Amino acid sequence: MAYNKINNLLGWVSFLIALIVYSLTLEPTTSFWDSGEFIASAYKLQVVHQPGAPLFLMLGKVFSLIAGNDTSRVAFWINMVSALASAATILFLFWTITALAKKVIQEKDKELSNWGMISIMGSGLVGALAYTFSDSFWFSAVEAEVYALSSLCTAVVFWAILKWDQHADEPDSDRWLIFIAYVMGLSIGVHLLNLLAIPAIALVYYFRRSKSPTSSGTLLALLAGMFILAFIQYGIVQYIIKFAAYSDLFFVNTMGLGFGSGVAFFGLLIIISLTSGILYSINGNKLNLMLAVGAFVLLMTLGGGISGLVVAAILLAGLEYILKIRDKRRVLNLALISVVFIIFGYGSFAMIVIRAKADPTLNNSDASNAFSLLSYVNREQYGDRPLLYGQYFDSKPIDSKHGDIIYRKGKEKYESAGQKYERVYDRNTILPRMYSDDPQHVGFYRDWMGMAEDQSPTFFNNLGFLISYQTSFMYTRYFAWNFVGRQNDEQGHGDYTRGNWLSGVKFIDNMLLGGQYELPKSQLENNAFNRFYFLPFIMGIIGALWHFKRNQKDAGIVGLLFFFTGLAIVLYLNQNPLQPRERDYAYTGSFYAFAIWIGLGVAGIADFFKARFKAPTAALLATLIGLLAAPILMAKEGWNDHDRSSKFTARDMAANYLESCAPNAILFTYGDNDTYPLWYVQEVENIRPDVRVVNLSLLGTDWYIRQMKKKVNQAEALPITMPDEKFVQGVRDVMGYQDYNTAGSVELKDIFDIMTSDNDADKASYQDGSKENFLPTKNFKISINPDHIIATKTLPESKRDLIIPAMEWKYNKNYVTKTELAMIDVLAHNNWKRPVYFAITVPDDNYMGLGDFLYNEGFAYRLLPLKKAQLDSAAEKPELTNSDQMYTNLMTKFKWGNMKNASYLDPESLRMSYTMINHFNILAENLYKEGRTEEARKLLLKCMEVVPDKNHSLNFTIRKFYMADLLYKLKEPAKANELTLNTADYIEDQLNYMAAIAKTKENLNSREIQLGVYVMSEMVKLAEKNGQAAVLKKLQDRMKVIESKFMASER
Repeated sequence: MAYNKINNLLGWVSFLIALIVYSLTLEPTTSFWDSGEFIASAYKLQVVHQPGAPLFLMLGKVFSLIAGNDTSRVAFWINMVSALASAATILFLFWTITALAKKVIQEKDKELSNWGMISIMGSGLVGALAYTFSDSFWFSAVEAEVYALSSLCTAVVFWAILKWDQHADEPDSDRWLIFIAYVMGLSIGVHLLNLLAIPAIALVYYFRRSKSPTSSGTLLALLAGMFILAFIQYGIVQYIIKFAAYSDLFFVNTMGLGFGSGVAFFGLLIIISLTSGILYSINGNKLNLMLAVGAFVLLMTLGGGISGLVVAAILLAGLEYILKIRDKRRVLNLALISVVFIIFGYGSFAMIVIRAKADPTLNNSDASNAFSLLSYVNREQYGDRPLLYGQYFDSKPIDSKHGDIIYRKGKEKYESAGQKYERVYDRNTILPRMYSDDPQHVGFYRDWMGMAEDQSPTFFNNLGFLISYQTSFMYTRYFAWNFVGRQNDEQGHGDYTRGNWLSGVKFIDNMLLGGQYELPKSQLENNAFNRFYFLPFIMGIIGALWHFKRNQKDAGIVGLLFFFTGLAIVLYLNQNPLQPRERDYAYTGSFYAFAIWIGLGVAGIADFFKARFKAPTAALLATLIGLLAAPILMAKEGWNDHDRSSKFTARDMAANYLESCAPNAILFTYGDNDTYPLWYVQEVENIRPDVRVVNLSLLGTDWYIRQMKKKVNQAEALPITMPDEKFVQGVRDVMGYQDYNTAGSVELKDIFDIMTSDNDADKASYQDGSKENFLPTKNFKISINPDHIIATKTLPESKRDLIIPAMEWKYNKNYVTKTELAMIDVLAHNNWKRPVYFAITVPDDNYMGLGDFLYNEGFAYRLLPLKKAQLDSAAEKPELTNSDQMYTNLMTKFKWGNMKNASYLDPESLRMSYTMINHFNILAENLYKEGRTEEARKLLLKCMEVVPDKNHSLNFTIRKFYMADLLYKLKEPAKANELTLNTADYIEDQLNYMAAIAKTKENLNSREIQLGVYVMSEMVKLAEKNGQAAVLKKLQDRMKVIESKFMASER
């Protein structure tokens, strides 16, 4: 009894510590990446990107109610879902560690000694708190993302299987297994990562139920666990929906019944099959068996045709003749009830369909029918990548294989939208790891593996990339961040100065990275410069060795959990290089397993000390060592780079994008970070709901174009004139360019009419006899009526003389997708009634060639029909600005995310500061050229007031140089000198560091070295030009030192 009380008490203490930590460091509003979408969608129960997270959204909705009418607090409370889930994960981790430690320490039928009690509780505290402060888990705990709740599901099921293990001999012990099944089902509504615990659970079951476990039996149990995992992931998650969809296809298209009738009948068959099967497992009635088998065969045939019937026959034969399931009705009962509870949990996805049918503002994929839901759950939006067998990156496609027909919902029936196809390549390999033919990826593959430009990859190159990059760099590096130490928070791509792991042990770090005895100030002051000196890792190794020595079975189970939630994910994800962000959050389950061993390290040390000290003293000493070596050290080092409590960057930058726009504007965005935060501020905080945000990455889908044709909030529908049938899936997906040698430029409306015409005379003929729409010219034109431009307030009367009679430009692609087609429709029919903007983060190849007519107004470029600037042929093309509006926005409208005073800015926020200073410089330069020097001066002073004054990369220094140049021109020599010297300090520091690295390492980033030297030399010229003798002397002295170092290294 005393044990249970202490165990429960300390478990809840761990929970409270974690909850307090996460609450204190919680992001107060939205953050970058998916958080904005999740908060906006939870607040209004909308539909997020594939494959959805309905359970997370529903919980988020409940927590959002706590904010009441204060919409600025909604994000905080939805973020709190992650904090609370993470704290609960720590609670269950504590109980898991103590359960495993107790199995080793407490001898059968004996009282637990004081040494044992302290060792067990110390293990739980150290392991749980170490995970509390681990880098990747802490990161997910303080923002609205699915990974915290997914970790809780993993923690609960692993704890529950240990509870079952304790009570397995009791009559009602199977309730724990059914509980696990239900949590597994619920977890599907969060993230599928939880399913990876199944193989470990299968081994716990086998070791407990088998009287004499064997190696072959263990292997079979492991295979059974993997089969169950595959059955849930594919058989339940995907094929239930797929078979329901094809059942609906039969009922609608063949039998002429209404949409959903086949889904309803299929669902009825599932209910009959499972209910009858459960009844048979209880009473042995053959009628129930016949009903169950008959319903199962019928649903498999209805959903899968002949293939489904064959699979059903194989499964039933295996159950009857191999497993002899009729002689094991108790196992059958448990299996069927577990399936029922998994489906109950999976039922959270009903929210996706219900809300999709309600057509909310954010309705990703419009999963309102069986086939769109199937595409949604299968993540078809993101495409496929080879896993076990596939092409090399230089393989050539020689053929294609057609797959399933793609169906879309029509007015009365399901219609064909084409077929899936798979390319056939001339060269293939098992375990294809270097498969992407993207030129950037190909260059990275060759560089990473040291391959010549004309060298073709081999299987061993693939294997080398798997080991050195996907495993070592994209997993081991993340593991080391959590338990060894971290260099900084910059994203790493394989160089020596960004995103690596290090330990704090100088000579080891120097062997790994070089230059560790001459670290720059920027490295020493980086909040994520976390040095753990291998101590948490050593604790984990001690715990693992002790665990394997004392209880090999349980240690093997923890090891299996470690593998399946770590390295198995590496194999399954098969990631491309140059990911847009670090992916450590995907592997937190593996770090969870290692934290168990960190905790057990206390027991291992206590066991070692027991022979040298009094037993209770040994346990207390071991606990103290464990606390100091892991959680306390990790908290000390990690607090400052996880404290987001004073950061508002994502929210304020999103508001700035919107505030850049005139009323009733159309704003084209592109990626996650210029879209999701905007959705948040519009949907939750009601900031500029009149602006219609259009994500170009989604505009190529028919469901998104349909949504753009409807009014949302206060934003009117886009002026898209195409009827839905003109752009449904499979129609006008891609139209090629065929030059018809048309003289001059062609009106955009006329081009649009040709591309959307259903007249065969307006289509190109192909060798197979098909006719398709095409792009007949790249020379586009929109004729301009100056009176209309002024009447719509696109431009003021004062700029009438600058308005051109026609906007003429050259389209910049050899094809037109639905994205460009929808944009052309908007531009052709908007008639300047609504302002059109592109976010500054949209890649310029998405402008369709309109770059000469885009004017910066802050964080967005506005499309304006103004005369092009006349340039000297040698002059660099200036950035176009609508200076008056941009000045007003930057000086009076915009907010700056507390960037200057925030305790921590993540890398995305720092990148935004680069963007900010760049645009301040651009406007100041243009104002200076326009003779508006006082405004330019005030603008730069404003920039220095709101933008952090730290340099965070050598790329950033070029912007500081431009600013210094402007400050000199604007008669602010003192500030220019200060900026110049600070920038020079940074460059010198960085170049000294690189020179130190060069002493022991090769393949340095020569571009950055060249850039640093270039900026320093330009600052020398700048100081000389402006007569700053003292500054010039300091810069010249530094330049000599730098040149001597790099010249010496070259020699």
